[in-house]
Amino acid sequence: MRRLTITLTEARYKALKEASGRSDKTISQLIDESLEFYGIKPREDARDLVRRVRAQSTLSEAEALGLAQAETRAQRRGA
Repeated sequence: MRRLTITLTEARYKALKEASGRSDKTISQLIDESLEFYGIKPREDARDLVRRVRAQSTLSEAEALGLAQAETRAQRRGA
């Protein structure tokens, strides 16, 4: 596992710490869940998704990848 240092305002840090206490999760867990929510995942996860979708559809690999990319972009925009 990698370590990362980030800079937050005091208000943001306090809010994160309070959310951590309320949810009984670590700050790291909250940040990791937030990244997942915004679609920030390892590339291999995206490839695995494409493989699973392709196995269940008649789409070509290029079509399935294009669809996965379009859906990811839409999710990131909050559509």
